[in-house]
Amino acid sequence: MTLTPVPAFNDNYIWCLSRGDRAWVVDPGDATPVMEHLKREGLALEGVLITHHHPDHTGGISTLSAEHPDLVVVGPDNPRINGLTRRINEGESVELLGCHFDVLATPGHTLDHLCYFSDTEQQRPILFCGDTLFAGGCGRLFEGTATQMLNSLQKLAALPPRTQVCAAHEYTLSNLAFALAVEPDNPELQQRLAHCQQLREQNTPTLPSSLQEELNSNPFMRTREPSVVEAAQRQGAETTEDESAIFAAIRSWKDRF
Repeated sequence: MTLTPVPAFNDNYIWCLSRGDRAWVVDPGDATPVMEHLKREGLALEGVLITHHHPDHTGGISTLSAEHPDLVVVGPDNPRINGLTRRINEGESVELLGCHFDVLATPGHTLDHLCYFSDTEQQRPILFCGDTLFAGGCGRLFEGTATQMLNSLQKLAALPPRTQVCAAHEYTLSNLAFALAVEPDNPELQQRLAHCQQLREQNTPTLPSSLQEELNSNPFMRTREPSVVEAAQRQGAETTEDESAIFAAIRSWKDRF
C-alpha cells in the first residue's frame, strides 16, 4: 500500500492511496494534478472519498467521473455534493484496495464533515481527516460550534497514537507558530517546529503527521493541559471549568493570529 500527498492549488493535498496499479483519491478539489499523478505512476483510478462539501475538496469529481465512467465516489449524505455514487454516515464503512475504513462524523468545520479511519495489522493506521484536524491545528468553525469541533477532535484523539494523520492542507508552519504562542515552553513543540521548517525548506510535505505528535504539540488536542488552560484564560475564556470555553478561546485567538 502506498500513500502519497498530491499537491493542489496553493496548499491542498489530495491523498492518493494505491496498491499495485489500483488507486483511490481523497478530496480531489482539482482533477488535473490527480490525472497527472495517475499517468506518471501508471495507476488506474477506482474510487474517490470525500470528507466535506467545500469546492476545494469536491471540484474535480465531475471531470474524474467523466474520465472514469465506473468511478465509485463516496461521501457525506449532503445534497450540496454532486456526483456521489454512495452517500454515507457515521457507523458505516468503506472497503477499498483491501482496506476497511470506518466512517466517523466530525462536525465543526462543516456540519457534514466525515473522517475515514483504517487500522489493519499489515500497516500503520491511517486517518483521512480533511479539514477537521491539521498538523498543529484544526479547521475553522464555518458551520459548527466549538463544542461540536471539540467533541470531534476528542473522537480522533481516542484513535491509536501511531495513526498517520492525513490532513488536507499544508498549514503546518503557521499552525505550529501559533501553537508556540500558546505553549512557548513545550519542548516537543519546539523540536517539531524546527523539523517541519527543515522539511519545508526542502519543499517536502510535513504530512502525514502522527496522532501522537498532535497529542504532544497541537493546542486544540491539549485543551486539558494547564498551559493551554492558562493561555485560554489570558485570551478571555469565559470559564476554565468548561473545556468547550477553553477550546473556543484558543480557536478565536487563532482566527485573529
